[in-house]
Amino acid sequence: MKKLRASDKIYISQSKIPNAGRGVFARVDIKKGMMIEKCPLIEAPKFDVSNLRESILVTYFFYFGRNKERLAVALGFGSIYNHSYESNATYKIQQREQSIDFVALKDIKKDEEITVNYNFGSPKDKRPLWLKTE
Repeated sequence: MKKLRASDKIYISQSKIPNAGRGVFARVDIKKGMMIEKCPLIEAPKFDVSNLRESILVTYFFYFGRNKERLAVALGFGSIYNHSYESNATYKIQQREQSIDFVALKDIKKDEEITVNYNFGSPKDKRPLWLKTE
């Protein structure tokens, strides 16, 4: 396993998105295409998935796999990024590395909240979410 270093580009603070709680913010200016954070993933064992769907933790999981049947929680700040259809970042799950990469879709200014589209990282996907965010 490669060494993984925590990102010095971000911090957590109160989100300005209604009812969102905490959010991830830029500590420095971040350029389009720049890696924001690489987070290790902990995959939920298949036998635990049905139990987790009834837990508050389900709102912090990422779905992946061919049919989005697998669940994983992102460490670091990965499970704290809030949703926006007008997101300024995206994510890509790296199954082999058991990690998730967060990358800037556009320039992000210092102290701006970093958001992703929860619809599997696709910034153009405007379908309703599987969870209510407002």
